[in-house]
This record gives sequence, structure tokens and C-alpha cells, in this order.
Amino acid sequence: MSLSRRTILRGSAATLAMPAIARHGFAEEPIRIGWLGTFTGPLSSPTIGFDRGAQWVLAQINGAGGVNGRMIELVIRDTQGDPTKAVNATQEVISRQKVHAIYGPLNSGELLATTPIMSRAKIPSLVVGVVNSLIDPVKYPNAFRIAPANAQWDDAVRNYCIKNLKAKKVAVLADATGYGTAAHDDAVAGFKKAGIEVVYDGVIDPAQPDVTPDLLRAKNAGADVLVSWTVSSGMAARMMNARGALNWDVPIAGHPILGTGDIGRLINKPEYWDKVYQVGYRSCSYGPDGKLPPASQQFVESVKGKIQLSDTSLWWVLSGVDGIRLVAEAVQKTGSTDSEKIIAHWNTLQMWPGLFGHYSFSPTDHNGFLGSDVVMSKANSVRDGAFDLAPGYA
Repeated sequence: MSLSRRTILRGSAATLAMPAIARHGFAEEPIRIGWLGTFTGPLSSPTIGFDRGAQWVLAQINGAGGVNGRMIELVIRDTQGDPTKAVNATQEVISRQKVHAIYGPLNSGELLATTPIMSRAKIPSLVVGVVNSLIDPVKYPNAFRIAPANAQWDDAVRNYCIKNLKAKKVAVLADATGYGTAAHDDAVAGFKKAGIEVVYDGVIDPAQPDVTPDLLRAKNAGADVLVSWTVSSGMAARMMNARGALNWDVPIAGHPILGTGDIGRLINKPEYWDKVYQVGYRSCSYGPDGKLPPASQQFVESVKGKIQLSDTSLWWVLSGVDGIRLVAEAVQKTGSTDSEKIIAHWNTLQMWPGLFGHYSFSPTDHNGFLGSDVVMSKANSVRDGAFDLAPGYA
């Protein structure tokens, strides 16, 4: 049976987000997927959301008999946001656990260290990190991105700052991770190229307890928009608290972490979350009717009481579902866990119907996410992990 989003979403919750699976008798060897994430530490919020989606769809697939009769096993390792630990975990799941594919790590700084390792081992890899250089079909023919590239995020933020927030002077703040540093550099270069003055920029330790000095410098420099590139909800909340304490009515725009449920618990006053705009997605944005796109709306309604969405971002959960499904379908379609066959199958996908987005890959292009599906959202409008479109969008 061919796979379509309509097929995925038809019928009971057990059918949701599950590939067409043939039962050909049980095989002894499971399909092992290495699942490397930052499960603990200050950068753990995204991983917790992705894991909820991955665990949910894993239960659906295995509960229906597996893939061609084979169960899926997630080989989970906590990298703690540390590139060295990520390297050790990657080597261990490849050499000792003999995984057939890897999902993660999620932090781009870790991926910068682990992607070459996975490439040398020819392990099919699904990349959620957004750093542009992570995807290169020549250097890394095994790596496929199932999220926007940072260039797409950067374009959405910069365009919104210029066209909607009418920014003339900006301050760019990022966390001191491999991802944050790369995002900072891309953002500064992009604004300067667009003719916008970057009056202050800085890279901050995500565990730094007080960011007031940085915001005070940005305020004194005359910034009329703060651009934030951090994956730490704690750092993002401290920026909002410092802005409020300074009585500085300046908008903040940037990374999707700005709208995570953790922010609501960490800000000192609810109004500190006003005028904050985050990168968002069409699949996770409420329209004028107050509803999500049909596939996302049906997913949310079907998992209520089964997956907690109030303290996470829906896109993290949907991407977790899509990641496991992509591996499961490759094995189901090819009848094999052979690395070359999985990679060859992914190279044929065109507008593959995920819940988070549609993905298209070819042997020369492993950036699969549609740029038109990247939008900006109101960070404090979260309901079930999804958001209202930011002012200015139709």
C-alpha cells in the first residue's frame, strides 16, 4: 500500500503517522535506530519534545506488528549537549550497537563533530540541526536534513525584522554553542548585507545567570530590535526578564525556543513575553479560524491525553514522528536495513508527506524542507505547542 498523509491520518489514532507496514513474520533482529539527544542540561528542552514524538510513533508501529514483522528499537544516548559526549555516543552506537540509522544529535554543535563520523561509517543519518554546513551530499552522502537550514530561519527572521518591525538598527545575541556561534555569524552578515546596522552583537554562555549587561549595551547602542539565536529556554527567558527590568519596549525576534512552554514558567511577569516573535511553521500555525492545518489539527486532537503538548513545541513532536517514520518506511519499501538501500530510497523522495512538513531529496540536494513553510509566530500565543502567525502574515 502506498503511503500518503491521508492514509496516515485516516481512522484510529493507532493509524496516525504510521507507515504502511506489511507483516511477513517476525525476524529476530530489530531495526535499530540510534537516537542521540540532549536529554539533560540547559539545552534539553528540544530533545524532550522530539522524544515525545519519537516514542509515540514507536509505540504505534511496534504495536501494529513492526515493519515487515521486525520491531523498531531506539538505541538512546544522552549527549548532555557536549560534543565530546556526542562523539563517544556516535562511535558506540555504530561500532557496538550496530545501529541501522541515526536520528540526531539535535544540537548543531554536536552534529558538527559527529556528522563526519557517521559519513565515514556510511550510516543513514537524519539531521535536525540547522547549521548550513551540516548538509553536503558530496562530503556527507548519508546525511539528510528534515528541518529548515539556518539560512531559511535567518531569512525569515531578517525579513520580518525589516519588513514588519521596520528595523534600522539591530542587536544580535546568541549562545556560546557551535550552533549559536554559527547562527550569530550568519545573522550579522545577513543584516549587514541587507543594509541594516548591527549596533551590538554578542555570544553568551547559555548558563550565564544575568544577561542585563549585554541588553544594557544593546539599548545604549540604540537597537530597535533584539535578535536572539539561542537554543536555551533559560537564556531566552533571562533576556525577556532583563528587557522588562530595563523598561525597554523593544521587540525580540529569533529562534523557536522563544515560544517554548518553559518560557512561561521562567519569566518574571507575563507581559515580558509580549512583542516576542519566533521562527514558526505553516504546519504548526493557527489560521484566522483558530485551527491548525487539517493534518496537524487531527494529530493534536488524537494525542490529547497521550502526549503532553503544553510545555513543548509542536514542531519538535511532529519532527520526532517524521524521523522515525522515514526510517521505518525506507526499511518497509526496500525490505532491507542495508545502509546503501536506505540512502538510495531517501534520495528518491519527492514531497514526502510528513506531519511537520513535506520533504524532497535527490542525490545532489539533501536539504528537504520547503522555505515557504517557514514563517514567524507570536511567541506567547502557544496552545498545544503551536502558535498564532505573527502580525503581518495572511
